[in-house]
Amino acid sequence: MHPGVGGAHPTHPTRCGRRIGALPSLARPVRPGTREVITLNSMPEYRRARVPGGTYFFTVVTYDRRPLLCRDEVRTALRDSLRSTQLSHPFSIDAWVLLPDHLHCIWSLPPGDSDFPLRWAMVKRGVTRRCPRFSSRGSRELRSPSRQRRHESTLWQRRYWEHLIRNADDFERHLDYVHWNPVKHGYVSRVVEWEFSTFHRYVKAGVYPADWGGLQEPTDGSVFGE
Repeated sequence: MHPGVGGAHPTHPTRCGRRIGALPSLARPVRPGTREVITLNSMPEYRRARVPGGTYFFTVVTYDRRPLLCRDEVRTALRDSLRSTQLSHPFSIDAWVLLPDHLHCIWSLPPGDSDFPLRWAMVKRGVTRRCPRFSSRGSRELRSPSRQRRHESTLWQRRYWEHLIRNADDFERHLDYVHWNPVKHGYVSRVVEWEFSTFHRYVKAGVYPADWGGLQEPTDGSVFGE
């Protein structure tokens, strides 16, 4: 059973016949026993599946699919916002990929904690504050009447996709999707060629071979929030 599912002790999934154990974190640990995590906008406030200590897959998209996320300024702001959020609300990033107009990631929350909406609000707000020239808060032309009423920026799409990881197979399927995504969207021809991804640390850990070819069958992107 995967971390946070049913409260059982996690049995780590396997990839290429190898056990996926604790991997190097994307940043320094912010609290003993936790790993720092790095980060689509969530679905309406439906009744989200919240499992304390659960592991979740997310898809977060920029407003109007603006290709901003791979810019140095925005990547730095995103990294700093994640670190800042983790100082007060720890979580770990199990997988991550950043593309120009969206990102996918897998987070694990601490035992007894299921408040990922607060964490995402903090992360997104932090990036917006650090990148005022991309957030266009003052531009009425770029903002819908609804966004103007809510005083929202034009950097992030309001909602994001969230999925509670159910078991080891579900984790592995989403892990593959995260890392295959740059090839899926045509940014590179091989997974290893994309820089902004945790694929490289999984290769170093011996989980994936460097020449891993990705998904074996076409996958419906709507299942993953695209």
